[in-house]
Amino acid sequence: MPWRISSAMSERHEFVLMASQPEANIRALCRRFGISSRTGYKWLQRFSDAGVAGLAERSRQPGHSPSRTPALMEQRVVQLRQQHPAWGGRKLQRRLQDLGYTAVPSASTITAILQRHQLLKVAESEKHRAWQRFEHPSPNDLWQMDFKGEFVLLQGGRCFPLTIIDDHSRFALGLHACGRVITATTQAVLVDVFRRYGLPRRITCDNGPPWGIQNSKYTKLSVWLLRLGISVSHSRPHHPQTQGKDERFHRTLAAEVLRYLQPENLTVCQQRFDQWRQVYNNERPHEALGLKVPATCYQPSSRVYPETLPALEYGPADIVKRVHGRGHIKYKGQEFYLSMAFAGQQIALRFTTTEGLLEVYFAQHRIGTINLK
Repeated sequence: MPWRISSAMSERHEFVLMASQPEANIRALCRRFGISSRTGYKWLQRFSDAGVAGLAERSRQPGHSPSRTPALMEQRVVQLRQQHPAWGGRKLQRRLQDLGYTAVPSASTITAILQRHQLLKVAESEKHRAWQRFEHPSPNDLWQMDFKGEFVLLQGGRCFPLTIIDDHSRFALGLHACGRVITATTQAVLVDVFRRYGLPRRITCDNGPPWGIQNSKYTKLSVWLLRLGISVSHSRPHHPQTQGKDERFHRTLAAEVLRYLQPENLTVCQQRFDQWRQVYNNERPHEALGLKVPATCYQPSSRVYPETLPALEYGPADIVKRVHGRGHIKYKGQEFYLSMAFAGQQIALRFTTTEGLLEVYFAQHRIGTINLK
């Protein structure tokens, strides 16, 4: 079967990086990528034999020679920096090593080469100091999702880049050029991502649309996610550091892509995003990962996306109520408002040890309490 992402080369690269990890389920990964196990093992063997160059067609020549002189190595450093103007000495060193070069200069020597060729600005390098932050212990424990600030397209309209990052591995699960910030667009992007990478345990996002509205943290989008068994959390208002990894990803996106982009239309934007995402995931050494690339730290989720929403199931002791169109329920002659996002859905009331206090559940998620007193 054909490879499906932006190019066969980038798809093969992402596959072999994930499949090369300890305890990777290679046959499951082959199903995720829509290829046969025979094809998967073939590319794994070629990657083992020749590295990234082995993933190209057989007629292509290797990208390096072990007999290169220091002058040629310096030329390669300059070329790599010109391809990736935002990368510093440590990233360039690790990338050269990953490409199979021997006798790679130290990071400080590479920095000196950049300075000698006037490719390094002190003010620019100050912006790329590493951040220290907490990370979740496993892939898919938490995804961070947000829209990067929009920009105007030359042929009319606007582009709103939607970004989705795995908290543990910094793997960019999605980078999509969207024409509008609406539920339908966001949900369509998430379906594609879920089909490829499975379901996370939790997604965090900010408080604006389409995942938040005034006076309520629940929207039709978040209710859909809850039905899928995904917890939804929101960043604190005016505290972007709550989604620090996605904010940092936005800075990298701006430095390496947006500043050079000529945004004619959404198609051009998406093509450029696809090209850069495979570089970010499969080639770009990441400081927070000890200069490993994100794809070597990520594995798809074992929770497969269901094409049909699972039925709501509650226990025999639960008091099941249907939410009315205005977002409220009736119980014991009283009305209690939940959110219009739950209109038409069934929720469950559960008694607590406090008299008159009931917990409200939607699927397996606790969404609030009501006090009969």
